[in-house]
Amino acid sequence: MNRRQLLTGAAGVAVGAALPMPAIAQTRTKIRLGHLHVVAVDGQILTGLDRGSFEKRGIDFERSEFNTGPEVFAAMAEGRLDVLSAGGVISNYLALGAGRAFLINDIEIATAQLWIRPDQGVKTFADLKGRRIATTTKTTAHIFLDRALRANNINPSDVELVNGTMTDAVASFIAGTVPAVALWVPFNIRVREALPGAVKLVDASAFYPQSAVVGGWVARTDYYNDNKEVLGNIIRAWADANDYIVRNPAAAAEALQKNHYRQASVSDIAEALKAQKMFTSREWRRLYVDGTVTKWLQQVSDFFMTDAGITGAKPASEYFDPDLYLSVI
Repeated sequence: MNRRQLLTGAAGVAVGAALPMPAIAQTRTKIRLGHLHVVAVDGQILTGLDRGSFEKRGIDFERSEFNTGPEVFAAMAEGRLDVLSAGGVISNYLALGAGRAFLINDIEIATAQLWIRPDQGVKTFADLKGRRIATTTKTTAHIFLDRALRANNINPSDVELVNGTMTDAVASFIAGTVPAVALWVPFNIRVREALPGAVKLVDASAFYPQSAVVGGWVARTDYYNDNKEVLGNIIRAWADANDYIVRNPAAAAEALQKNHYRQASVSDIAEALKAQKMFTSREWRRLYVDGTVTKWLQQVSDFFMTDAGITGAKPASEYFDPDLYLSVI
């Protein structure tokens, strides 16, 4: 589904701004932005566009939506994007040198979920041994699945991973090709609607905060080096949208559903917002300063690099720059 839209107006919403908003900037900067169309990734983007947050900072996004993190990073590698926003997958590609991270969106505490089909003989974790599980590897869902299996005394090698786009993974689960799927919100909506008998066995909240997975923004290395002021304005606009969502979750969910997620209900969007841990921009500042964010990024990079058998990867302390955020918030 193609949801590229011209987004205007603030839908009558004018409260909760994190920062004093300037008059609309006279100079416009066009930025090619790629992102996933899931609330945990584009919630602040779409809210900021609706509120005029980016417009007031002189940011004019040329948006492209992608189904998975690997796809959006491939587009950046091909030079089709200046910046991107994605989930836990950023810790994989950044460790391999694919850009610089400069802004974190949220912690995906319950966005990843494991669904099973009792009608196919899977009712517990023990029943997963020797069975096929559909997911998208090198993503938040993959990280979560690995930890969920190990936490329940199942070696990931004891199951067969079926890799594909999340759309295909969910479709195969609904069709009965596989008895289990590790997905991310909002794909759970499709499962609930199509398979009333399917069961959510566990979600990532069972492993928080020990296994926090963060998603956020990445810029091409050359773009990052040459456009610090522009990236600072993205951060300022993001902060306004982010803080509005944190302080007004019900109104934010209603606006997101009405303007951008028509296929979902307001309660679905509210559930998606609750599935992610969000902090105000000021609270994020503390987590940047004390190294918590860098630690979270590193532990996910370690998973990806170990899984791929890669040594000598770039550490989070090098691929993530907290200073740009701290200079403007």
